[in-house]
Amino acid sequence: RAEPALRNLGVRLPVDSSNSETSDFPEVEYFGLPGPRGFPPLTGFLDISGVDMVKNPDEKNKVEHHTALFQSDKLIVRRGQEFQVKITFNRAYKPAEDKFAVEFVIGSSPQYSKGTYIPVFPTKERQSSWEGRIVNTADNTITMGITPKVDCVVGKYHMYVAVLTPFGVRRTVRDDSRDLYILFNPWVKDDSVFLDDEQEREECVMNEVGIIYHGAYDDIAERDWNYGQFNYGVLDACLYIMDRSEMPITNRGDPIKVTRKASAMLNSRDDEGVLVGNWSGDYTYGVSPTSWTGSTEILLTYASSKMPVCYAQCWVYAAVFNTFLRCLGIPSRVITNYFSAHDNDGNLKMDIILDDNGRIDRNRTRDSIWNYHCWNECFMSRPDLPPGFGGWQIVDATPQETSDGMYRCGPASVNAIKHGHICFPFDAAFVFAEVNSDVVFYSRSKDGTMEPVKVNRTHVGRLVLTKTPGAMTRRDITDQYKFPEGTTEERTVLEKAEEYGCHRDKSNPEVADVDLTLPTLEISVGDDFEMNLEFVNRSDERRTVDMYISGTVVYYTGVTTSEFLFRDPTSKNCPFLTTESRYLKYLVEQANLHFIATGKIRETGQIVTAMKVVALRNPKLMVSATGKVNEEMVAKVQFTNPFSFSLENVYVRMEGPGLMAPKFKYYG
Repeated sequence: RAEPALRNLGVRLPVDSSNSETSDFPEVEYFGLPGPRGFPPLTGFLDISGVDMVKNPDEKNKVEHHTALFQSDKLIVRRGQEFQVKITFNRAYKPAEDKFAVEFVIGSSPQYSKGTYIPVFPTKERQSSWEGRIVNTADNTITMGITPKVDCVVGKYHMYVAVLTPFGVRRTVRDDSRDLYILFNPWVKDDSVFLDDEQEREECVMNEVGIIYHGAYDDIAERDWNYGQFNYGVLDACLYIMDRSEMPITNRGDPIKVTRKASAMLNSRDDEGVLVGNWSGDYTYGVSPTSWTGSTEILLTYASSKMPVCYAQCWVYAAVFNTFLRCLGIPSRVITNYFSAHDNDGNLKMDIILDDNGRIDRNRTRDSIWNYHCWNECFMSRPDLPPGFGGWQIVDATPQETSDGMYRCGPASVNAIKHGHICFPFDAAFVFAEVNSDVVFYSRSKDGTMEPVKVNRTHVGRLVLTKTPGAMTRRDITDQYKFPEGTTEERTVLEKAEEYGCHRDKSNPEVADVDLTLPTLEISVGDDFEMNLEFVNRSDERRTVDMYISGTVVYYTGVTTSEFLFRDPTSKNCPFLTTESRYLKYLVEQANLHFIATGKIRETGQIVTAMKVVALRNPKLMVSATGKVNEEMVAKVQFTNPFSFSLENVYVRMEGPGLMAPKFKYYG
């Protein structure tokens, strides 16, 4: 009653942005002012004896709402779909005489006009935005069916039962057992996250484990991950993330706003978000990104400590974001893009500088191509875009560039990326560059002028992968991001992107008549190996090529740490033998070796180049478990030391989804 008066006085009410803060409703609200003897007692009218939330995992609500896997003793349902509660009165309910409502509130200042206070009525004559009906009556107990509005706020609600009498309203006292969670509903057609594919739904909402792809595009490696979206405390941690971002409660029913806010909150760059990024190789004050095995520990640690968790790289951001999305009911999957361009100036061009002899100039080559980069796709309609651009949307929590002043990315329509509509919100131009940039080799003369000598239009965005629904295999979805190289459709898309402000390199240098390739190598950490250069002379004349070959140790982001191999035209031995001792002391995590061969043809002056990333393979971990029903079980992990020396300070982490919480141990 005070709210309209305050607004008339010009008082600005605070925005409700906390799901954890609550507002208690009075147990009794009388109408009007008291008489000479005070307010009359309400004992002679209908009273509430008990409320059953029908919240057990094997009961109707959680089974039909696909929430039985949540490790929670609270009721968890999905919007746009009926759930039931049982209300017991002190006598039989008489529809002609008795009037009651079931009230739902969320946030610290619930308001009917904001959709944060919702009364639900049992009669057809009086309905609110949430539908209500009496499903069954037995003695003094009625079963009430309630259907939350299909676009209602997602979060944690509290439920009251209120009885109307001639003198006032009497309601149940606040009791935490009547808290309930309402989530997005990809099973209901009118929900904005509806996904009309049961196998995709099972994978992208219900599957608690997954595979994240890494390595190199021609030597793909797998990383198992426990998303654990149904684990105890994870749902509350996801709601805390939105509270911490101070996101208005009223925005939390819109998946576009939720995912955009979350893409900023999953990193800590500007908002004390969940994860601290670290690509330095020094993880003294936290956990190495490669050591994490699941999302649960990260989310629970953040929610309890209220501090960002150390440390993450792209696949950790994507994996934890995936847990957040699936937990709230937004279908999602982790994507890996091989040879992902980090283009911060929007020119769709990655520059590699060569000196006038054809040798790479590492001091002037600044652009980086990530061996792979992981982001997320989530499924939703896009009413803010023209028809046809809903469906899978890219969101990325790895802090690379700012968007509207914060480190975040998306949601960007995958279909918009494929068709060159890079003007569409949000951040479509940045994602377009990640999969479509050209690699341009420049020859820098002694006077500083630079001339393009080769353009590789197929290197970036070479392969886009995700996990196959319902199987532990990979699925190539490159064709969802781009048309085949060289096709009419691809040229049309690039022309359209240029109309929207993307600048491409238009140079078309003469193609050398000698082809150079570096072979695919499968090398384990500790192996000696040979590197061959394979030439094909497509001319009718003899060709002499002065070659440089450089081998460097790189992070997966393409950043160089050390050069372990260099050969110039005076080197006579080919293939080049590389022993373990040459590269082992320089290795960084994920053990990537980057080879680049460049040369100049003496007879024509043409430049030839080839690049290859080799991801060294770590020893394979073998996990075995033996046990009997109702007995403690022992899990054993084994691997073989590939080196001729003993290993020291070995750190082993292990968890079993639903079986064993994350454990770790140091071995001296």
